[in-house]
Amino acid sequence: MSGSTASSSESLGISRSALARLIRLPNQTGTYLLLLPTLWSLVLAARGTPPPHLVVIFLGGSFLMRSAGVILNDLADHTFDRQVARTKTRPLASGELSRRQALILLSVLIVVAASLLFFLLPIVTWLAPVAVFLATLYPYAKRWIHIPQAILGIAFGWGTIMAWAAVRGQLDPPVWCLFAATAAWAVAYDTIYAIQDQEDDRRIGVKSSALYFGSSIHHGVGLAFGLMLAFLCLAGWLAHIGWPYYLSLFGVGLFFWTQVGRLYGTVTPPQAFAMFRAHTWVGIAILIGLFVGLLD
Repeated sequence: MSGSTASSSESLGISRSALARLIRLPNQTGTYLLLLPTLWSLVLAARGTPPPHLVVIFLGGSFLMRSAGVILNDLADHTFDRQVARTKTRPLASGELSRRQALILLSVLIVVAASLLFFLLPIVTWLAPVAVFLATLYPYAKRWIHIPQAILGIAFGWGTIMAWAAVRGQLDPPVWCLFAATAAWAVAYDTIYAIQDQEDDRRIGVKSSALYFGSSIHHGVGLAFGLMLAFLCLAGWLAHIGWPYYLSLFGVGLFFWTQVGRLYGTVTPPQAFAMFRAHTWVGIAILIGLFVGLLD
């Protein structure tokens, strides 16, 4: 960073560190979990190797939209965040950044993300506003429904719809299976993530699937895992994918079994976060299985 740029940032009263933390730059697990299902969709729609420019576009789009999503979340929740031990130091909750500064960065991210649509088929442009709507809706879902993670799942799953449309220019049955699988997956891993805030959420009256499932959390998460695997199997059957894909799903199923087993007992917040982050490897395993299965 040059001296003049640093001076300019300081004169505007903007901390680059705060902006980085606002978009969760040090922790990109959320970006990976948004990106990987879109890569599943790109690979399956292209029957193996998607066009490189689409991979680059959806990689950039995933980073931009996840960054925009967490800003939307913090704008909606900053008063709640101040009452939660894990989130009270976030830049908006702590007052390190103003709402105006957050809105400016959010606008930049949305504009840059929208510019990527110029390189995609027109159908994707029609689908894109739904992604923005879902990203905006999710932060408020925890005020209304007991499983707000379902809205997050639909939002993350929409990336598979856009990716498929970018390759084929239409929506075929397998992509709806990928969409449903992604939604179920997000309910599962974000329920595990929500274990970190159960006590604070209960105290301030915020809804979450971790609170809703309560002592039956292993059943709720297990059901979501099962639905995910069922929809992925159906997508493979519809797309005529080879046996290596199903082998990868079997391995993923064993991993899910171990996580459900851990949920039978007490899971501490650090353990829950580690379990959540491990799902990046689930997405990678499925991506590899798809690629190899399509070569078989």
